[in-house]
Amino acid sequence: MANLLWLDGGACNGNSHSLFNAEEPTVVDLVTDFGINILHHHALTKDFGDYVHKIFQQILDGTIDLDILVVEGTVILGPNGTGRYNTMMDRPTKDWIWDLAHKARYVVAVGDCACWGGIVAIHPNPTESIGLQYLRKEEGGFLGADFRSKAGLPVINIPGCPAHSDWITQVLVAIATGRAEDVHLDDVHRPKTFFTTFTQTGCTRAQYFEWKEPAEEFGQGTRKGCLFYEQGCRGPMTHSPCNRILWNRQSSKTRSGMPCIGCTEPEWPFFDLVPGTVFKTQKVFGSIPKEVPEGLDAVSYSVQAGVARATAPKWAKKDMFVP
Repeated sequence: MANLLWLDGGACNGNSHSLFNAEEPTVVDLVTDFGINILHHHALTKDFGDYVHKIFQQILDGTIDLDILVVEGTVILGPNGTGRYNTMMDRPTKDWIWDLAHKARYVVAVGDCACWGGIVAIHPNPTESIGLQYLRKEEGGFLGADFRSKAGLPVINIPGCPAHSDWITQVLVAIATGRAEDVHLDDVHRPKTFFTTFTQTGCTRAQYFEWKEPAEEFGQGTRKGCLFYEQGCRGPMTHSPCNRILWNRQSSKTRSGMPCIGCTEPEWPFFDLVPGTVFKTQKVFGSIPKEVPEGLDAVSYSVQAGVARATAPKWAKKDMFVP
């Protein structure tokens, strides 16, 4: 049996709500089939007050082993580093997170806020929010770049706003069943199983990306055109399986006509790239996106795009109405 404790920091609870919708496996499966004992989750367990405080103290004094600490939301340091903007059981929540992280065999950050600060940590960041081991793409965060859990791993980051429910439960199952060594991490501590390929992989608009034919508007009434060229879609630059592991087993942002906003990347939200909106493509050379897919430069891409558009077949230019 693996003891799990879920802490809620500066967050909207979106990742918890995502967790509740998990299907492969479900939250119930975690408990009944995979031996996870949920010591505390603010919305799943019925205990509160003195009983929860007792659990926390027993973990800290070694009476209860903590196998998995999951943190959702930012670590709030304000005001002036005191953490008093966010308290729990008469202590700043940041102090509980620090103490429990150093007792846990594995530490998992769920959602962008816990991974690297997310939207809460954007300038001017009045709450002094920070991720567990990152602040945006800068390694360090609250626990420090050198932090390792008792199992010898850094914080395992499962980003997203929110993170997909099945990403969360499948990582937890791997840890609980003794397969944590299979959770190979990339350079920003994301499990490679989910974050090696790009969001564009499996996108139903990929053929339009190849022929450089843009979508002129959002929405699912038409599936003509790629959302990258005009609508700010970050699918070719974002690591996620959103078009392979579908949301609610049936769709994704791009499949419904909504641009990928790149929410699994440390730099998200990209307000510094496109001030005021994420639904706009910055351009160079008139129509060529300022940011181009990995492995290409803007000049090469402009040449490739020009040739592709000039030779695009008729079907790529024809509006396909889908009721």
